[in-house]
Amino acid sequence: MQSKINVIITGATGMVGEGVLHECILSDKVEKILVVGRKPCGVTNSKLTEIIHGDFYNFSEVENSLSGYDACFFCLGKSSLGMNEDDYTKVTYKLTMTFAKTLSKLNKELTFCYVSGTGTDGSEKGKIMWARVKGKTENDLRNLPYKKAIAFRPGYMHPTHGLKNTLGFYKYIGWIYPIGRKLFPNHFSTLKELGIAMINSVINGSELDVLEVRDINKLAE
Repeated sequence: MQSKINVIITGATGMVGEGVLHECILSDKVEKILVVGRKPCGVTNSKLTEIIHGDFYNFSEVENSLSGYDACFFCLGKSSLGMNEDDYTKVTYKLTMTFAKTLSKLNKELTFCYVSGTGTDGSEKGKIMWARVKGKTENDLRNLPYKKAIAFRPGYMHPTHGLKNTLGFYKYIGWIYPIGRKLFPNHFSTLKELGIAMINSVINGSELDVLEVRDINKLAE
């Protein structure tokens, strides 16, 4: 068990990454935050350092700045809508593994927290393309020489009020959250709970390698 952690966050210009970053800033369990992205996240805080890096398939130029961390909260992702399997594999599997392999060389005691998704296919043999690719990513992350790799599989995530990268359609479907949470608690969570669960998985550890919605909610308590 650790009392304070230093974390790396990717995807901070997206809804999920911004939400996780927000919880890390608020948490007294997080001492230092490094955001790695292609463009500025637009957040300033005394805990926060930022690296702007254009090529997420090669991190040799910034490796010297990526050591000394306890966790990576990998929130970078893209929808598979309109993509073929080769292209989706490149921006999901290859991109994630490139960053993960770089960190594994530099931080042997690191916990890698990967935002996957409910319905991910760990067998890698199902009919749904994105689920197979995500499943392969989860599986291969666990084979890297980390302290631990954990796949987080959120379903519906209610956004954190006031954050700027909330997806627009939540304005129209947000009303469903209190009903869904009451009737289907194992499928509904908040972005706040995801961020807290990630932090707690590093501070307190997690017996599970894959966290479904119910596990995320429990770990955030």
